[in-house]
Amino acid sequence: MRKIDIFNHIWPARFYDRLRDVTGKMTDITRRSEAVPMMTDLDERFRVMDRFEDYSQILSLASPPLEIVATPEQQVLLARIGSEDMAELCQKYPHRFPGYIATVPMGNPEQVLAETRFAVEQLGAAGIQVFSNVKGKPLDHPDFLPVFDYMAAIDRPLWIHPARGASFADYQTEQRSLYEIWWTFGWPYDTSAAMARLVFSKLFDRHPHIKIITHHGGGMIPFFEGRVGPGWDQLGSRTSHTDYSVLLKELKRRPLDYFKLFYADTAVFGSKAATLCSLAFFGADHVVFATDAPFDPEKGPMYIRETIKILDALEISEEDRAKIYYRNAQRLLKLPA
Repeated sequence: MRKIDIFNHIWPARFYDRLRDVTGKMTDITRRSEAVPMMTDLDERFRVMDRFEDYSQILSLASPPLEIVATPEQQVLLARIGSEDMAELCQKYPHRFPGYIATVPMGNPEQVLAETRFAVEQLGAAGIQVFSNVKGKPLDHPDFLPVFDYMAAIDRPLWIHPARGASFADYQTEQRSLYEIWWTFGWPYDTSAAMARLVFSKLFDRHPHIKIITHHGGGMIPFFEGRVGPGWDQLGSRTSHTDYSVLLKELKRRPLDYFKLFYADTAVFGSKAATLCSLAFFGADHVVFATDAPFDPEKGPMYIRETIKILDALEISEEDRAKIYYRNAQRLLKLPA
């Protein structure tokens, strides 16, 4: 069966060179990215991809979010180079890379919409990647609404990638997060918080058909269905400083129903339990195959292999399996059949 890996990462050569010019020595999570051969070595990527039958990738730039490492002007340059390089790879290897996701300069509010339009309309981006916060700003900030409005108008998806570093302390009395808690638990939390802010900002009332794909199985949302559902049906009952009951009445749906409008991917580090939980919450029409390649202990193939193994063994119809593997991706990205 055809497999379109909808969320994995790359640093094309020219982009990688310019990123190093901006950041200097790679540190923390960017150091890890740099150490993965598949990230920058195209031959190694092809070697890994060839291990899997009828397998292709939608390209996206890896972390870091441009807004945390670059000036507003540098963000525009890096975003443009990244999109040009990925577009070129898609044109050169269309069977391997049927599309790419543009990273846009969200830290440059004056130019982000123009760069988004350029990536989609001139370079053929299938959609855009944004991060769960923009250097500490929530995605429902007014600066970013024009981007969401545009993507809804052209019916192209947005991918939300988590963004949280060690500077997000685990406790108010500390300055930094310890033991990489910021990644293990912080990333799913940040994704979930971003989803909640978009829901309660009434984005889905404004754009009922907007397509938003969440990384790593939809964060924490599927596991906390009871809190998101009956729990948030009581929004305002626990709060004295703000009357949230007014907002609850203004929403056109239950909070739970809005969360089910998101899409989730299968990049859950080879966890069958997480895959089942995500699929039960979002449904086969809103789950897409992804592996987060090349990030895994074997620097490439393990999570691809394990994700395929889990999906092949699921007790679901072949129609639903095809939706997850490639049909949802074709529909969302408007790819040829």
